[in-house]
Amino acid sequence: MTARPTGPGNGDVQAGRPYPLGATYDGHGTNFALFSAVASQVDLVLLEPDGTERSVTLPEVDGFVWHGYLPDVGPRRRYGYRVHGPWEPASGHRCDPEAFLLDPYALAIHEQAPPNGAAGHGLCGVVVDPAFDWGSDAPPSYSYTDSVIYEAHVRGLSQTHPDVPEELRGTYAGLASPPVIEHLTSLGVTAVELMPVHQFTQDGFLLDQGLSNYWGYNTIGFFAPHHAYAAHGTLGEQVTEFKTMVKDLHAAGLEVILDVVYNHTAEGNEKGPTISFRGIDNASYYRLSDEDFSRYYDTTGTGNSLLMRHPNVLQLIMDSLRYWVTECHVDGFRFDLAATLARQFHEVDRLSAFFDIIQQDPVISRVKLIAEPWDLGDGGYQVGNFPPLWSEWNGKYRDGVRDFWRARDRSLPEFASRLTGSADLYAHEYRRPRASVNFVTAHDGFTLRDLVSYNDKHNEANGENNKDGEAHNRSWNCGAEGPTDDPSVRELRGRQQRNFLTTLMLSQGIPMLSHGDELGRTQGGNNNVYCQDNEVSWIDWELDEEQQDLLRFTRELIALRKAHPVLRRRHFFEGGTQEGRRLPDLVWLRPDAAEMTPRDWRRPDAHAIGVFLNGDEISAPALKGPTVVDDSFLVLFNCYWGPTEFTLPDAAFGIRWTKLIDTAEADGVCDETEYKAQTSLLVEERSLVVLSRPPDTTEGL
Repeated sequence: MTARPTGPGNGDVQAGRPYPLGATYDGHGTNFALFSAVASQVDLVLLEPDGTERSVTLPEVDGFVWHGYLPDVGPRRRYGYRVHGPWEPASGHRCDPEAFLLDPYALAIHEQAPPNGAAGHGLCGVVVDPAFDWGSDAPPSYSYTDSVIYEAHVRGLSQTHPDVPEELRGTYAGLASPPVIEHLTSLGVTAVELMPVHQFTQDGFLLDQGLSNYWGYNTIGFFAPHHAYAAHGTLGEQVTEFKTMVKDLHAAGLEVILDVVYNHTAEGNEKGPTISFRGIDNASYYRLSDEDFSRYYDTTGTGNSLLMRHPNVLQLIMDSLRYWVTECHVDGFRFDLAATLARQFHEVDRLSAFFDIIQQDPVISRVKLIAEPWDLGDGGYQVGNFPPLWSEWNGKYRDGVRDFWRARDRSLPEFASRLTGSADLYAHEYRRPRASVNFVTAHDGFTLRDLVSYNDKHNEANGENNKDGEAHNRSWNCGAEGPTDDPSVRELRGRQQRNFLTTLMLSQGIPMLSHGDELGRTQGGNNNVYCQDNEVSWIDWELDEEQQDLLRFTRELIALRKAHPVLRRRHFFEGGTQEGRRLPDLVWLRPDAAEMTPRDWRRPDAHAIGVFLNGDEISAPALKGPTVVDDSFLVLFNCYWGPTEFTLPDAAFGIRWTKLIDTAEADGVCDETEYKAQTSLLVEERSLVVLSRPPDTTEGL
């Protein structure tokens, strides 16, 4: 092994402070602090520009935090650690003083050839100057009710955009470039939910196949923006670029939500690489098997799970969350496999320490918190069971809406529950419709276009013989598998895409649109593109006429939702006629305009229904100003193979109705044809119609 040169010894190092953890530059020098309950000695390794190393033993330890202050160390300095301690895998300890270890609190991470004596990874921390001119930055701060979320990938969103400078494509700067921001703001979304931007690593088995970890759910640095998304350098410049992106998005009226992966790390199982946590204090950071401490307890499918009952793990997560809010000004988080975070012991515990500290934290409890409410462990599917502070990805919404539009028998009751906010899941403990993040598609699965173009997944390019990815997609190819020139199939696919988008924007709760669905993006039937960092995953910005029509239609839908409070209620529908109320706030109608009966709901072949949304009875006080009164809506759904004639209800519901949307039309938007009460309206097969009337049009009846 090559000798590791040292500096003039420990004479330079001062005692420093045990907090904050990580490398903290104060304008004169840098404080280094690292937690390890098993270390007998911790050496800070400073990497010099000429490739040599300077090793300094941290002189102090308080509460298992090893620390020291170096007055001569400033920004852009690369560093890591070597931790002396027990190598006893059977007891859960894996310290190796030869291993070069990444600081879990590194604010920036640089990748290079592995330092002397280190095996493999070549990742080092970088000291960062925290100074940044935020100017008058102010987050838009939309209420949950007013939010429309756009799930996006930093690289995939701008990688092929012709109007983004080539050197900025696929970067933080590219995402915040004027062409991309113009697309987002013209679309009308209020927030971008970015797939993982925490520093992640590549999987060797993917690299061997010429693939890579594209999605990024393989975190190793919970404080560091992923260096490969930086256009302007990786010795701390990525932090400035990320902050600039947030500032620019805020200036455009867009919130920034981060998809965060705190349930596991990139070190994998006992056969995985030692990069950071494992070599620092394996038994404190990871859940180990009860039967064999040399192995890991895994509810994530990645090889390991973080030990959520350990105070220093909880501190790591909370310090990370607060950093992204206070120092990087992000507006919220979506927690990947959040059920794992609630596993204090084995079961998913709604009263776990993780929820307790989130609830009481004065910073984190005030930003948007969204859970992916499941993991791969026993009892891991927890849709509807998170505490009141949280919103949840509603997987039952996705499944119920897909089943209805593929005309699955007995799907109507489920569809009606999901359309109206999923009160059956969330109306307990004073939760509101905003608890439900509604989505038809997301990064994991088919795109919207592929959902209506494929019956089966086509993941051969992933190198796993098409065995990866979800096999039960509730999809329907509309009569042909994959690309086709058949005009009838293409027309039906366009109609189905409009059906899904309209349903999403009319549903109570928070709508989430997957990036590129508004553009008719396809992945060629691949429903698991986690390893496809190429044209399969990137958004294609060259649009044909059908795609341009779909984009215009999506803009109209979002504008309609934002203009009408009855489509984004703060409280659940009550149903029934209350004292002083002419009509209920919600009425379900058969095609003949009669109200639905219990027998109607039980019909297995019921695939057509109307719903009246009463804008005169929103029944919740306005956040500010006078009581909200809105237009009323009548939405007619027909999922039969053939046109269905609907009779409009009597004049008590409205004297005159205006047709706004008809998904049977190529562009979906209507010329505002008017229909009188109790007249007939033909709704074409596999389509829906939206009609509206202004408030109080039944006065005097």
